Amino acid sequence: MTAFAEPTGTTRRAVELETVGMTKIFGSLVALEDVSIHVKPGTLHALLGENGAGKSTLVKCIMGFYQPTRGSVMVGGKEVVIATPRDAHAHGIGMVYQHFTLVPSLTAAENLVISRAHPPAVIDWKKEIAGLEAFLERMPFKVPLTVPVSSLSAGEKQKLEILKQLYLDQRFLILDEPTSVLTPGEADEVLGLLRGMTQAGDLTILMISHKFREVMAYADDVTVLRRGQKVGGGAVSALSVDEMSRMMIGDTKIRERAARKAFTGQKVTLELAGVCAEDDGGMPAVDAVNLKVHAGEIVGVAGVSGNGQSTLIEVLSGQRDMTEGQLFIDGENFEPVRQQMAKFKVFGLPEEPLKNAAVPRMTVAENIAFRSFDEPPIARRFGFMSPKPMRKRARELIAAYRIKTPSTEEPIENLSGGNVQRAILARELSGQVDVLIVANPCFGLDFASVSEIRSQIMDQRNRGAAVLLVSEDLDEVLELSDRVAVMSGGGIHYVVPIAEADRNSIGKAMAGH
Repeated sequence: MTAFAEPTGTTRRAVELETVGMTKIFGSLVALEDVSIHVKPGTLHALLGENGAGKSTLVKCIMGFYQPTRGSVMVGGKEVVIATPRDAHAHGIGMVYQHFTLVPSLTAAENLVISRAHPPAVIDWKKEIAGLEAFLERMPFKVPLTVPVSSLSAGEKQKLEILKQLYLDQRFLILDEPTSVLTPGEADEVLGLLRGMTQAGDLTILMISHKFREVMAYADDVTVLRRGQKVGGGAVSALSVDEMSRMMIGDTKIRERAARKAFTGQKVTLELAGVCAEDDGGMPAVDAVNLKVHAGEIVGVAGVSGNGQSTLIEVLSGQRDMTEGQLFIDGENFEPVRQQMAKFKVFGLPEEPLKNAAVPRMTVAENIAFRSFDEPPIARRFGFMSPKPMRKRARELIAAYRIKTPSTEEPIENLSGGNVQRAILARELSGQVDVLIVANPCFGLDFASVSEIRSQIMDQRNRGAAVLLVSEDLDEVLELSDRVAVMSGGGIHYVVPIAEADRNSIGKAMAGH
């Protein structure tokens, strides 16, 4: 593969790509059925769809990770055979994944050079650095070449991932949720610069996204998938957000959002006082966090991934010890252990509930019973458990929370992500809740599940619970919160009522300014 650093003639311009009747079948599952899309050269084309709609299957067929059952890929109007990702690269098609693929201990320059198909056995670094600097002069992005990737910000890493594809002369880029790790300002900067490259005819982009704001602001065209089929699309300028939403969800019934009940003069229920904690490597991860959450209030903690949010949630859920500080509920000292959680009615939905809040191979009924297995009617004399009332209660909650499962005896790991979330919420919200702690509750879920889960959170707030919501989705924080707090560098230094919340100010605080 020819790289920008070693030019051998004219570089590619923007690439045109089509899929024709793309179909992929796994056993009895039709993951993709007769999907034809046309991505015009020099455009930014958005690919929308709920979780499981077929977006990932489609791009994996384009990239050669999967071989389609039927259908073909056309590049520049000609049918091509893409049996492997190397074939895709040969046709100028590259992909920037949702998670970074860089080597953290190497510099940006080293990551770029080793990404070439045939890097030299002995590298002349003086020559390579000069070539890379000349390459960057032609690019809209700039990143420091000689510092380890581990010291770069998330925004710089994302830029480097894109630069790597351009360095390899890939002129059709597939971007998978490219702004999920960026601040709003970084997201607008990256997408704005990429849009400039498409408009200049240097690049074509197919972007998987769930953020309508970014689609409306930066995309030229959109394709919507649902249940493995193309259900609509067209020029973004001719579509509204409501129209795209309806294409995505079809006839799925969406629960109406609970109205926000007004409260005044509510007591402080949950208080974090000078909370400090370390990460797995013994380094400070949470730095003197002070925060109060009132009854009937949602405080949303925004921030870019990796700024201490996960560690803070682990402290609050009893998975990690504090090094300093105290937790209070209703003015009393609180330790996040099972007995005190029951006493103070503290419940929660941590990140990745299948990993952090469930036992995957145990049944749905058993997982739902984790909070009540040692209480009547499940617990009987001498500590014996009775399966019959446990299953009865599980059936009631499965119906109430619309959990899709073959039976109460299905291992919870076999459920979809949205139904795992519903099952854990059913367990956590089925009694009186005074404090609710949730982390990224809707990550990776379909449109209907997102609506349901956000409504459940709002219901608890309206019943008077103090809710601490930690989310990397700023739109989610702005939609649900009464107050917004921003976490950066392990600390919280910016808290604002939602009526005064400004996306740009929040973005600057997320970036540490």
